[in-house]
Amino acid sequence: MARWTGTWLSGSGARLPEEAAQRWRGERLGLPAEGDGALATTGSRVLAFVLDVAAGALIGGLLRVFVTDPTPGQRTLAVNAAFALEVLVLTALTGRSLGMGIVGIRVARLADRGGVPGFLPAAIRTALLVLLVPALVLDRDGRGLHDKAARTAVLRGKPRAVG
Repeated sequence: MARWTGTWLSGSGARLPEEAAQRWRGERLGLPAEGDGALATTGSRVLAFVLDVAAGALIGGLLRVFVTDPTPGQRTLAVNAAFALEVLVLTALTGRSLGMGIVGIRVARLADRGGVPGFLPAAIRTALLVLLVPALVLDRDGRGLHDKAARTAVLRGKPRAVG
């Protein structure tokens, strides 16, 4: 328990005595310091999230076409469902949501150093992202709890095919 709390609750700069200092975010994950394949910045991830929320709101707004006078609960559900569906499907199939595509970042599996995540990791990641709080808990690499649970990272650059 001390190991987990020492790395998560003590802040992004905390490390255990036996751990060597990182020279850049993502070094211990085997990722480059800069360029394609490096960890995306927090600012670019936040911007992509805001764009995805805006897309979900626009898509969820189409509810008025099908329901004459939707309740606030129906509108909220439509927006959240549109956001979750957009992020889940696009991330699972292409490695990037609409907002990520605009910003130029992608979600990648760490196991194969950059492949498209697939459905299960994208579902885990999206479910935790919808809760928002896990995405705000960051480790020293700047990865959110939703990425750690899905064994993914948000990287700069285009998704690559696994093969």
